Amino acid sequence: MKTRSLNIGLSITLFILFSCSSAKHSITPAMEIKEHLKTSDSSSKTDAFLANLLHSYPQYFDTLLANPKIWQIQIIYTQIDRDEKNKPSFKHYYYNINPSNYYYPASTVKLPAAVLALQKLNELNIKGLDRNTTMVTEADYPGQTSVYNDPTTPDGRPTIAHYIKKILLVSDNEAFNRLYEFLGQEYLNDKLAKMGYDQTQIIHRLNIALNEEQNRHTNPVFFADTSGQVIYQQPLIRSNLSYQKRTNLLGVGYYSDDKLVHKPFDFSMKNRLTLIDLHSILQSVLFPNDVPQKQRFQLTADDYQFLYNYMSMYPKESVFPSFDSTHNDAYVKFLLYGSKDPVNPNIRVFNKVGDAYGFLIDAAYIVDFENNIEFLLSAVIHCNSDGIYNDDKYDYDQVGFPFMKHLGEVIYGYEKTRVRKHLPDLTSFKMNYGQ
Repeated sequence: MKTRSLNIGLSITLFILFSCSSAKHSITPAMEIKEHLKTSDSSSKTDAFLANLLHSYPQYFDTLLANPKIWQIQIIYTQIDRDEKNKPSFKHYYYNINPSNYYYPASTVKLPAAVLALQKLNELNIKGLDRNTTMVTEADYPGQTSVYNDPTTPDGRPTIAHYIKKILLVSDNEAFNRLYEFLGQEYLNDKLAKMGYDQTQIIHRLNIALNEEQNRHTNPVFFADTSGQVIYQQPLIRSNLSYQKRTNLLGVGYYSDDKLVHKPFDFSMKNRLTLIDLHSILQSVLFPNDVPQKQRFQLTADDYQFLYNYMSMYPKESVFPSFDSTHNDAYVKFLLYGSKDPVNPNIRVFNKVGDAYGFLIDAAYIVDFENNIEFLLSAVIHCNSDGIYNDDKYDYDQVGFPFMKHLGEVIYGYEKTRVRKHLPDLTSFKMNYGQ
């Protein structure tokens, strides 16, 4: 995460019971919440079980939960149970989930971009073109920059694979921007909408100030084989994507050119990725055979193993790219650790975080190989108690990271007491990080 100031959905036909059919066991929050909103008078979804669990730890949560307008907490917790053949079923619990309550998604938009970059390569289906092929980015429009080499790779070649590594290991902004340019606005958003994520809007690069027209234009790129022969070329593209009309005004003021403007900050033309969509995308990536066909990405088994490896790897375990000591093991592990060491050697967290404008987000699959525990947990908290944006005065350290740490600990503690009829076989999530 190179910046915290600029960086940083769904439907149930019925509440999932353990006695549901296997089809209902595979339902995602993106499907479940949409149905809830159709059949309920309430605009948000809170399950008594999760609310009661949180309130049973008043020292951690009561002050925050008593001020929902300030902290704007949303949580999705998914229990996973396996049958005798190790097939998973999912039971989702929600706290204050409302897709109409906007939060800035920050770096979490990098997860669908990384997955769709692999999918696009598969769809192109060109001999010699894969995630390890040299990718050159050129510039042909105001605000664009080019990339001809990458000094963080072993041979200097920029590749899709390396960009994804940097995204998942340390949430690199530049790496996301290059995937955004390869995908283009229309592909990125249309593919997600067709999968049911029609509330998602990923319409700008990160950590660089560009106007709408500049973000509609994506760089020309080409891929070359080891002899330098171009095997795929994509020209400068202008997106004709029709933006969803939104009015997302937050807070009481913001800084612009070092001056305080006493008006709400306008997020209406910024990225949008609801917690419901984010959690569902994570579920689809980790359990591709156990979600509805519509919500499956078109990836190979090798693609999935590649993603799992770098979603759960610690920065120090990476050789290329390599990272210094400022990137500790918990650097992008908010839930359970609050981004600070030490980490439990028996646990791996497969996740994607985001933090910007005071919003702190994490969507995680947490696995304890020693105790045979697995669960999905996603959360967002608004760490901006004064309502002023762009002042770099956010409540991350005092409120946000402790909240994430305690939430992960509480859910993990509950999972340790939960009786499972069949213990999960988690072998497929054990990675060989040293290789």
